[in-house]
Amino acid sequence: MTEPTTHPTPSTQALQNAVLAMPMARTLGLRFVRAEPGATELEMPIADALCFQPGQLQATAVFALGDFAAVSAAGSLLPAGWANATVDGSVKLFAPARGTHLRARGRVVDAGRVLSICAADLFAVAEDGHETHCATWLGTARNLEPRPVRA
Repeated sequence: MTEPTTHPTPSTQALQNAVLAMPMARTLGLRFVRAEPGATELEMPIADALCFQPGQLQATAVFALGDFAAVSAAGSLLPAGWANATVDGSVKLFAPARGTHLRARGRVVDAGRVLSICAADLFAVAEDGHETHCATWLGTARNLEPRPVRA
């Protein structure tokens, strides 16, 4: 898999920590390659436990990586203390997700105050590093203001 290419800022580091603390992210073996305002790149290994036939990821794993990449890209634009959550998502699969790992490049399509539209392109990466564009994820994230602490 790819080595991280950027040094995270405090805000992108907090975002990465929040994402990687999620049980599903740990189950999938996610790792950030890049995180900057409005864009992320994440990878996950193509593990047998997530394949529907040997070496080919099942669609839900592809969907999940696209979701994490796109929604974290949208989250990278939020003010400190805010969070976001997926309210809608769709994945279009057009090639098998086969190789050593899956890479997703998340981006923001439109950042709103309440809702953000975000997307990710997913690439199956072969042992020699060749990428095959295998899916595109498009979704909506709800932006959540921090709630005041009640005494």
